[in-house]
Amino acid sequence: MHHHPAAPPSPPAPEPPASLRRTARLAAVLGACFLVLLVLVALRWQPLVAVDGDISRATHRWAVRDDGVTHLSRVLTDWVWDPVTMRLLCAAVAVWLVWRRAAWWTALWLAVTCAVATGVQQAVKAVVGRPRPVWPDPVDSAHYAAFPSGHALTATVVCGLLLWLLHRCGPGRVLWRTAVAAALVSVVGVGVTRVWLGVHWPSDVLGGWLFGALLVAVAVLVYEWPRNGRVRLPARRRG
Repeated sequence: MHHHPAAPPSPPAPEPPASLRRTARLAAVLGACFLVLLVLVALRWQPLVAVDGDISRATHRWAVRDDGVTHLSRVLTDWVWDPVTMRLLCAAVAVWLVWRRAAWWTALWLAVTCAVATGVQQAVKAVVGRPRPVWPDPVDSAHYAAFPSGHALTATVVCGLLLWLLHRCGPGRVLWRTAVAAALVSVVGVGVTRVWLGVHWPSDVLGGWLFGALLVAVAVLVYEWPRNGRVRLPARRRG
């Protein structure tokens, strides 16, 4: 009788990199925070409604009184940080990724993530159905339900995705700090303008930030996990 040697044990599945584990934990925390806020908004929890109302009434008084800041806020929110502008920025980066680096997968991932963020945001708005603030002397207007803020969510998703891609390219210190500063100003600024113009409650903006950050974390996991964190952007084409 011939005895066949036992097959060597299969190697254990590789552990996800520490960065991916951190991202997964971050996604879990962001998801829990957003879920809690979503429930409080849906139940119209009185302390949250009271804080929203106090802040919104104060900022609306300032907006009516200060025409210059209100006009600047409208320009920034309607043109610079508008969701359409943000999506066009994403589209331009996706085209650049294909043209300069032949990074088709990365460009597709970027475009699909932005599209999914838009669709999911509209679905949550429709399900929650939160009314926007109503003023006798409005300084601006907006459509659809209030929660979460689409402007805040879109700015968070776009800036988060682009910062993550830039970080993977190994930017210089000056470029990186400039990009981080621009992203922070955009994400925070667009949230402030939405409350200032009286078209969102503060918790709508907070919900947009939380949900947007959650979508970025999930998108990073989707991008990296199948390749166990070894994905790298292709080298720049020469010529």
